[in-house]
Amino acid sequence: MKKTFSPDKPKCHCGVFGLYGSINASLHTYYGLHALQHRGQEACGIVTKSINEKNHSIFNIHKGEGLVTEVFPDSKIFSKVLPGSSAIGHNRYSTTGSSQSRKNIQPFLVNYRLGNLAVAHNGNLTNAKKLREELVNEGAIFQTTSDTEVILHLIARSKLDDQVEQIKEALTKVEGAYCLTILTDEKLIAARDPYGFRPLSIGKLNNAYVIASETCAFDILQAKFVREVDPCEIVIVDDEVFETGEIKSERINGNVYPKKHCVFEYIYFSRPDSFIFGHNVDKMRRRLGKVLARKYPVKDKDGEKVIVISVPDSSNTAALGYQSELEKIGIPSKLEIGLIRSHYIGRTFIQPGQEKREIGVRIKFNTVKGVLEGRTVVLVDDSIVRGTTSKQLVNLIKEANPKEIHIRISSPPIMHPCYYGMDFPSREELVANKFNGNIDQIRNYLEVDSLEYLTVEEMLEGVSEVGTDNFCNACFSGNYPTEVDSTFKKEIYEL
Repeated sequence: MKKTFSPDKPKCHCGVFGLYGSINASLHTYYGLHALQHRGQEACGIVTKSINEKNHSIFNIHKGEGLVTEVFPDSKIFSKVLPGSSAIGHNRYSTTGSSQSRKNIQPFLVNYRLGNLAVAHNGNLTNAKKLREELVNEGAIFQTTSDTEVILHLIARSKLDDQVEQIKEALTKVEGAYCLTILTDEKLIAARDPYGFRPLSIGKLNNAYVIASETCAFDILQAKFVREVDPCEIVIVDDEVFETGEIKSERINGNVYPKKHCVFEYIYFSRPDSFIFGHNVDKMRRRLGKVLARKYPVKDKDGEKVIVISVPDSSNTAALGYQSELEKIGIPSKLEIGLIRSHYIGRTFIQPGQEKREIGVRIKFNTVKGVLEGRTVVLVDDSIVRGTTSKQLVNLIKEANPKEIHIRISSPPIMHPCYYGMDFPSREELVANKFNGNIDQIRNYLEVDSLEYLTVEEMLEGVSEVGTDNFCNACFSGNYPTEVDSTFKKEIYEL
């Protein structure tokens, strides 16, 4: 059976990118998507707008399954297939919508009564099922199983005669998490949901304007960060920006909403070199590690140095914070590279069955035995989902004959599903839910000397500079900031 080994982690959402005002729009978008590859690895696509000899707008599209480098293997694609001075792009990891259908690969492109329209979406609409049923009953014909197409239908069916107003009207009807880049015949439009679940930022590349899920996409282009798109804001970029030097900004509606940023962006999803929610991800991840060390330190029973290791790459920064805080509170310790990760896995042949899954971990990780042998080892990780990979990593580390193995997790136990774009396995597969949140039982399952998670309160202490009330932590607490359709199942939309 041919399958891709994936670590025991929540799956990333998607990455969106947009650019207006550069003759190399598609190439810049390619590099932007490359920087956002961590947010989605299943598929990607780019849409550009060019002008033909009759001075009419032409929308060009190229998309496919695979990584950015696989979908765009030839530089001629940018000049021959994707000419134009404005573009949007998308990296896909499927949450709503079948991952097996090419039709679900974004950006989506349509032509309707007001012209061309292309959209790329990061997030999940919590009322997509209800809206889709209403639209179908009114005669709408859907081409995909993605919730993003609901937005397209709402825009196209609007009776208003201004595209920005149509988009605003559509967004007042949808609920949940969304960051959008939208390309029209005359504009690049970006929008962020009223609660600000997902990050979205504005940058400037020479005279061109750039929109991206994370600022690391600006860095690869040497674009300058301008600001974040505010929650409930629509940003409009058109030719007037070259005269005024200012982009246009409107609100989706006049209501006031509390900020509910996804705290998992700081814990795991975003790259540590990105700036989101007003702060550097690296700084927040280190702080989570420091809180973890203050609350749950580990000492060597013989007074020797404790060896702190991470599960590369996502917990590297939290491990740095953990070890530095151990030293600060007087516990001898040393940060070491105890696990080596292979970055060249690609697709692997793994036989089905639980007893065969260990080979996936061995393909991905190997231990540095000289670092671990005879030492008290603290394995710092950002989260545990199913627990299978953590258990197999523990078995790997045990082969190096450490004195003790302790696990520290820089987030609380994951107990609940996410309806805002983070793709966990079913609730029954979550190891914390399986053991009813009993950490001692999870420790016994993992067969380690100790296991500690941050509590929700301790986690929020680590990110308190953003404000402890400004985060969504529903996957830990079960407290959802919006009304959700708990009957929704991703499989409903599977083809």
